[in-house]
Amino acid sequence: MIPQIDKEIGISVYTTKSSSVQGKIKQNENDFLVREVLSEKIISSFENTSGHAVYLLKKSGIDTNHTLIDIENRYGLVLKSLGLKDANAKTEQYVYTYKKLNSLKQIQGKKYSAQRIGFVEKPISKKDMLGNFFEIKVSGLTDSLSSFTKDEKILNFFGYQRFGSKRPITHLVGKSIITGDYEKALDYLLTFSSKHDSERNNQFRKLISERKSESEIIELLPYSMDIERNLLKQLSKDKDPKNAIRSIPLALRRFYIQAYQSFLFNKTLSLAYEFEEELFLPTTDDVCFDKNSILGKFENDPNQRLAIPLIGHSYYKKSRFDYYIKKILDDELLTPKDFFIKDFQEISVDGGFRNASINYLNLNINENLIKFQLSRGSYATIVLREILKPENPLDCGF
Repeated sequence: MIPQIDKEIGISVYTTKSSSVQGKIKQNENDFLVREVLSEKIISSFENTSGHAVYLLKKSGIDTNHTLIDIENRYGLVLKSLGLKDANAKTEQYVYTYKKLNSLKQIQGKKYSAQRIGFVEKPISKKDMLGNFFEIKVSGLTDSLSSFTKDEKILNFFGYQRFGSKRPITHLVGKSIITGDYEKALDYLLTFSSKHDSERNNQFRKLISERKSESEIIELLPYSMDIERNLLKQLSKDKDPKNAIRSIPLALRRFYIQAYQSFLFNKTLSLAYEFEEELFLPTTDDVCFDKNSILGKFENDPNQRLAIPLIGHSYYKKSRFDYYIKKILDDELLTPKDFFIKDFQEISVDGGFRNASINYLNLNINENLIKFQLSRGSYATIVLREILKPENPLDCGF
């Protein structure tokens, strides 16, 4: 049976036949390890003298965004990351200075440390990243993991983190912005509570929903509720919901739209699979990624992997998946043109492509320890979802 939370984020199928073994992840700090993997080419280009500094950032109990904000506040050093890592894991990732400067060798915080490992002539980019290596300890299994093999095929759904995990609302905020319902977007951000969120956070959201004085609530909010605090500060000066949305940092506003785009992609994959479309091997006229992640038409190359359109105002419509996309948009009462957002043109999305399936490497399962490597952009929780098939993913640490 598909969990309710999966359906809420657009996932309505399993593609593997192994039975449910339940299990929990992230029960302890060291249970979930993530390490970014860079290409040998970029690593060999590191220099010891000058350029854009590259750091290996190790952290636990804090997400990437809050780590980089803290480093800037403490040390005055602005760092960029190749990807976001959440707080509920022990992670190692590469961050870099966007400007060439003489930077610190070592950075230390309560929940993180960063060691300078070299300099590069040009800033590193996501193209330099091969993916992520995972080492995950599972507790509370009801059966052995041995029935799952490295030959299993898994669809490349966007994972729970994309939608907010404990409070899966990012796609709902995105849709509300797209439809121009800014009051509803604010309600999701400020007052929507979840049984998976902390009791304290839910109490604060209740206070906000009761329309108490913004200034009084602002003083009470914890550090982790920085988005809510900034929105309340804006609303205390100006009650216009559109201006409140505009006060959200650009990258975060764009993320909400992309989260809704991700929800629609999950729906497309699910529906196509239910209609028995071939999703693991490309066929004639399909759009594909080659081994270098370059898009092109199907050429009967075994290294090509099927790509599926991401919906936007000018997404690619000449694919066998357009029937499903149109059906989903009809159900959502939207058209492609709606993704050009007149009030917020800077966060409009035109479309794109994403791999249909996950390419996981070096899978190793030893009793309750699971190790594997994923390409950039794929989610470990989606692999684990197929391996464990938990009844309540969020209760199990997902």
